[in-house]
Amino acid sequence: MTDLRQEILKEHSKRQANKIIKWVNGDQKKFDELVKLFLNGEYRVTQRAGWPMSDIVQRHPHLVRKHLRKMLLNLETPDLHNAVIRNTFRLLQFIEIPKSVHGLAADTAFRFFNDKKQPVAIHVFSMTVLGNLCKKYPELKNELMPMIKERLPYSTAGFNSRAKRILKELDK
Repeated sequence: MTDLRQEILKEHSKRQANKIIKWVNGDQKKFDELVKLFLNGEYRVTQRAGWPMSDIVQRHPHLVRKHLRKMLLNLETPDLHNAVIRNTFRLLQFIEIPKSVHGLAADTAFRFFNDKKQPVAIHVFSMTVLGNLCKKYPELKNELMPMIKERLPYSTAGFNSRAKRILKELDK
């Protein structure tokens, strides 16, 4: 693959995402190139880079560590594409978030979880990140659990399924 940006722009498909995943293959420099496009590319590139990036992080979580602060701060960008927000939270749910960004991750996840304008997937992934952080900071349960319970009667089946699982884990 000579030009990652061009590969990303070719098409938005599982086949293309898998081609990029295979190309990165756990290589830090190639992953760094993908992250750079995810954070700094134009709309279509950032949108399409997120899918392979979050799948790569699920398989190779160590690759994202040095990028986490930038990724979380990127979520402050006005008019950010939903795919960037969704894939950032999606990858955060798969990793052990370093202590140095726990506060930033929690604040950002609460902000997006409480933003009613966000799509359900962003609510679900940010809720999962918060549920994981509650394992380190049990006092966050007191804030998160009532927020989740309040939404249950009005949410989608997907949200409710994840919410019930998280509430069960937090109740232990």
